[in-house]
Amino acid sequence: MKYLVGETSEGTAVFAVNEGDAVNLTALDPKVGADLMGVISQPALVESLSDKIQAAPKISVDSITPALPIAAPGTIICMGLNYTDHIKEGGYDIPEYPALFMRGKNSIMAAGKPMVRPTCSEQLDYEAELMLIVGKRGRHISEEDALDFVFGYTVFNDGSVRNYQRKTHQWTPGKNFDDTGAIGPFTVTPDEIPEGASGLKIESRVGSEILQSSNTANMIWGVRKVIATISEYTTLEPGDLIALGTPPGVGHAKKPNPRWLKPGETVEIEIEGIGICASPVIDEADADKKAAAE
Repeated sequence: MKYLVGETSEGTAVFAVNEGDAVNLTALDPKVGADLMGVISQPALVESLSDKIQAAPKISVDSITPALPIAAPGTIICMGLNYTDHIKEGGYDIPEYPALFMRGKNSIMAAGKPMVRPTCSEQLDYEAELMLIVGKRGRHISEEDALDFVFGYTVFNDGSVRNYQRKTHQWTPGKNFDDTGAIGPFTVTPDEIPEGASGLKIESRVGSEILQSSNTANMIWGVRKVIATISEYTTLEPGDLIALGTPPGVGHAKKPNPRWLKPGETVEIEIEGIGICASPVIDEADADKKAAAE
């Protein structure tokens, strides 16, 4: 199943997507709710609606304004170094243990929403990443069982303010500026793509300029290993988000000059079989003016 959480004139709902058409699942059964948590917590619910889905009216995906797939994720865990060539371009040694950090809720936004370049820095960078959504509670999960804990996969742009990322050995400041981490718009269930989401083309671009182009098969730590490793130290809960690192080609490593995102551009992150996460880039001052006008 391919899902889209989004807004129409009738409110926020969960949609089942087939090509360019969408069916409002929330309208078919209110138990679905306004984000994917209802579907995650009731695994048989969507299957029970299969006949209604076939007969339901369809609307264009383009008429839906994307919202976050999980409105209030409990935990957002990100990997920093998971592609060998990206590690080398950043000047790091290949770690023996995954580089992990966390994001707060104010740092994320839905696909299509503006990515905000802060007033204190011009070093806004892009990072194309695969993100998984946890489907059930677990601790000390084995690699063998790890994929059973995945509800689905989505697209993530781990927007990073590089000079703030490097102010400390911990990456928290540079990874947590407001409205820098775009998620979505689509979530696909594991049966729609290869096992562990491996072997998928992953790319970032601005217009015709290709910034990153790689494949999720190049991840050092795959989905199984990541889930097992993280669950050694924390209990994973339904709706938690885990981002799996970015491939080479990030802006700070471009030669001879870094390639920062600029207001007026739109950055797109695409993962084969999942979709495109597009974000217009705006300056923080313009974002503040827009918020005040609203």
